[in-house]
Amino acid sequence: MSRRSGVLEFAVLGLLRESPMHGYELRKRLNTSLGVFRAFSYGSLYPCLKTLVTNGWLIEESTGTAEDATAPAGRVVPSSAALGGRRAKIVYRLTPEGKERFEELLSHTGPDAWEDEHFGVRFAFFGQTSRDVRMRVLEGRRSRLEERLEKMRASLARTRERLDDYTLELQRHGMESVEREVRWLNELIESERAGREQRRPAEQDTSHDTGGLPRHRGSTRPDPSDDTAK
Repeated sequence: MSRRSGVLEFAVLGLLRESPMHGYELRKRLNTSLGVFRAFSYGSLYPCLKTLVTNGWLIEESTGTAEDATAPAGRVVPSSAALGGRRAKIVYRLTPEGKERFEELLSHTGPDAWEDEHFGVRFAFFGQTSRDVRMRVLEGRRSRLEERLEKMRASLARTRERLDDYTLELQRHGMESVEREVRWLNELIESERAGREQRRPAEQDTSHDTGGLPRHRGSTRPDPSDDTAK
């Protein structure tokens, strides 16, 4: 499975864990809630849904209603079954095996979880993630960005004299974007650690605790998918 399809699988399972949805609603949630999927289309989503159904992680349920009137004009929504001359709306629901699969993916803390494309999606589901996993993902992301920042600084030092003013400004902008995200990650990690220390004496099971998030820090979360930070 490609990295791109892997993060889509994770996002679909996570959204359907919240509630069943039909395809158009699911695509809309992917586009609006998870910015990394802005460019995704029916052609990307439905093969993923078909695979998840085949694997037993989702089931399709027909609502017996007319085809979604909000779908783009002239587009035939995949997986819709004819019903009395009208198209049934297919709703996708997570199976118990699908919930187990999502929990398995949610516990992963390897390098894929730190990369630009994955991190934003993983962060969107931090409310369902255990504190220890959140910490490992945040620390991994910070380490990856610090490495990137060091390379950017070294490259700029070598090429500064050969760059025109506009290219130099673009390089600086990229570095500032990375530096801003590192500061944001430091705040989150500090808050997670403080929350863990406060809760440890009173509660041993801290899974799914979101108490470590800062309420307001006066800084804006950078978009992990920002090309300038890559």
